[in-house]
Amino acid sequence: MLGYQIRASIVFYQKTGRDYFLEWLKKNLQFGYIRQRNDNMSEYTIVGAEAVSNILKLLKPYLRLKNKQVNLALKVLSKMPGKGNKITPKELFKLSRLVDGFADLNYSKKRTNTSKKVEEFLRSHNLL
Repeated sequence: MLGYQIRASIVFYQKTGRDYFLEWLKKNLQFGYIRQRNDNMSEYTIVGAEAVSNILKLLKPYLRLKNKQVNLALKVLSKMPGKGNKITPKELFKLSRLVDGFADLNYSKKRTNTSKKVEEFLRSHNLL
């Protein structure tokens, strides 16, 4: 175990009660799950590198926003090992550096797992 993993996911949000669009989206995309949160919001979540990659490629021609995020995500996903193949410590570190690029594109201030933390962990366990 390398202590960290790269997990691909897409989440669509909609006010509960108007989540018929999420149901329509799920029916048409045929991936993921929907949950109703306690704050009157619903989420449609798609998890997994292959599913996320397929959805991003499908949606990309129609995007007006988040184009840079999609391009970066597709770049990261294209470099991930295929199904059944384990990621090496060196690959994990390289991919984590690419993932750091999302911090420049998004507004999230909560992100604590960075390539620096991954590198420190891998080095402290003599994996890098």
